[in-house]
Amino acid sequence: MSRFQGGLKFSAKRNQLLAVEELAQLAKLDVGREIRKGIPEIVLADGKDPADVATIAEAMVRRGGRAIISRATKIHFHAIESKRIPDSKAEYFSKSKIILVKSKTYKTKRHGGRLGILTAGTSDIPVAEESEIIAEEMGCETAVYNDVGVAGLHRLFKPLTRLLRWDADVILVVAGREGALPTVVAGLVDIPIIGVPTSRSYGFGDKGIAALAAMLQSCSLGIAVVNIDGGVGAGAIGALIANRAAQSRKRQEIRS
Repeated sequence: MSRFQGGLKFSAKRNQLLAVEELAQLAKLDVGREIRKGIPEIVLADGKDPADVATIAEAMVRRGGRAIISRATKIHFHAIESKRIPDSKAEYFSKSKIILVKSKTYKTKRHGGRLGILTAGTSDIPVAEESEIIAEEMGCETAVYNDVGVAGLHRLFKPLTRLLRWDADVILVVAGREGALPTVVAGLVDIPIIGVPTSRSYGFGDKGIAALAAMLQSCSLGIAVVNIDGGVGAGAIGALIANRAAQSRKRQEIRS
């Protein structure tokens, strides 16, 4: 290969990594984000006009085969359906309020990362589902166990044993109220824990403030904490950790 050809190849790769498609005056799509960061672009629907979200979704599917939209309403979903994006399917997850739009030929690449999710109560499931969907769209395997909080601590041990036997790479622990569950889990396992405080609380610790403070003040080491109701962010960082661990496993298998 000549230096000129090599330069063209490098330039094309650089353009692919840094490409940003400007969609009129509406949005700038970072079409190279997943290649560059390992995290797909996720559109926040909250505060956006449904017709605009539908237009963005169509552009994303056209360019990359998939659109992920968070904090969406059924009105956003109906606008996307009305758009009738060719050769694609749209799905709305009513608990987490995420919309996935994929072309019929799109397939998520599996990376082998194993991400476990525990919720303290059933009211924490919507935030946990956000994390689950994002992690799966980033190529992770997920295992979810709900309603295992400290109010009935006996419920925790069987799911936690299953995650250990599964050899989870990282565990997301989603909790509201006093946010105690991540501290308990971190005190029992040698797996990285990501605490996900939720706004499912009231009174003095209103809207997740107590849960966030408790996780930040945890006496158990090995916990990182995301923002209140930060399911998308937790799923993204959890998947990055899990996928890196999977890469290491694959390299060890090749060497052996």
